Amino acid sequence: MQVVDRRGTLVAMLRRSAAGSLERAWVRIPDGSWLGVEPRATREAPWGWSDRLWHADEPSSGAWHGTPLTVFEALDWTRIDRIPALGEPARLPPGGGTAILNLIATLAAEQGAERLAYQGPYPTEQLFLALLESFRYEPASADPLATFMRGGLEWRPAPSERVFVADDLYVQLRERIEKVVWRGVTYYRPDWQGVARHSPRRIVDAPEGVRCGLWALALCLEDHLLLHPNGDLVTILAGAPSTSPSRLLSPSIWSGVVAAVAARCAEPLAPLVESVAGAFSLEWGPIARDLVQIGRGRVRISERLREALAGRLATAPARADRAALGLAVIAEMAALVGDELRGRAQAAILGLPPAAQPGALEGSGRLGPRGGAERARDIALAVDALVAEVAG
Repeated sequence: MQVVDRRGTLVAMLRRSAAGSLERAWVRIPDGSWLGVEPRATREAPWGWSDRLWHADEPSSGAWHGTPLTVFEALDWTRIDRIPALGEPARLPPGGGTAILNLIATLAAEQGAERLAYQGPYPTEQLFLALLESFRYEPASADPLATFMRGGLEWRPAPSERVFVADDLYVQLRERIEKVVWRGVTYYRPDWQGVARHSPRRIVDAPEGVRCGLWALALCLEDHLLLHPNGDLVTILAGAPSTSPSRLLSPSIWSGVVAAVAARCAEPLAPLVESVAGAFSLEWGPIARDLVQIGRGRVRISERLREALAGRLATAPARADRAALGLAVIAEMAALVGDELRGRAQAAILGLPPAAQPGALEGSGRLGPRGGAERARDIALAVDALVAEVAG
């Protein structure tokens, strides 16, 4: 079976046996490559039988090809009854996990499934946000993330429509545009089923259509795209990036940003995040269509964010207000680099032999005596240094 989007682009391929069981599936992801599902590929996983995920430039109907990525709990694809646990989420390419979840939601909805539960390990914030793209959580909760982490939510299938508007433009809709990927940059709505989502690359409704752009400090820093509400492109708004030189920031500012990332990590991972962050320095500089750029030894934050902070500081004479603005930008920076630092820390663990990984996590707590008080001090020093640098 082949599935095409409204523009006729192939977005999924499923092959079933004569008895109806799934033999293989392929789904296109936003960059145009494909993820394949190989059902019941192995029993060598903590939960037993597992389906394997493959990544390839093009789908195949013969021998499996491409790169085997990871495994997840094997599903009965004829009667989906749960959301499976995934072995190594960090190995998936951008948009891969949500594409597979959308396939699960689509098939579950077709089968009449009303609610699915996730009972696997590590019910993280990242998984919660990914599930929001293809499911609706139930019951209503004042703090749905905390309820999810306690195992108190179920998920009603609500798959998204996926449209490949152009080679470099992918749009995801459910009553409205919810997600856009353009030239490798992903834009989100800041609100999902009543959940506020940190969205520096943001989708907002406008009188003339739907805009995608960069936001910080409750300000639109620059617009990139204007779309029709159905996802079609109206025009590209992004201009040429600045050519101004980059400028290094004080090491104390980077220390505070890293402390803010570590403070939101699971404690065994936090020292590893701080360790991998030691290889980087922080700078302001021009960036095309984004707020952060991470390269060899350097983390560059867009000068657009500095300009926004300078403008807000100019109208905030009170010391407490200036400190609050500085703290907001440190938190913004931490959100921009957090996934990369956590991913590098996790990769460092996964790069060890399996038998050594538990010991490395246990031993990470001995990398230093840092805790909440030390990290709070680093954040406070970073705020002072940042405000002084920008105001000066």
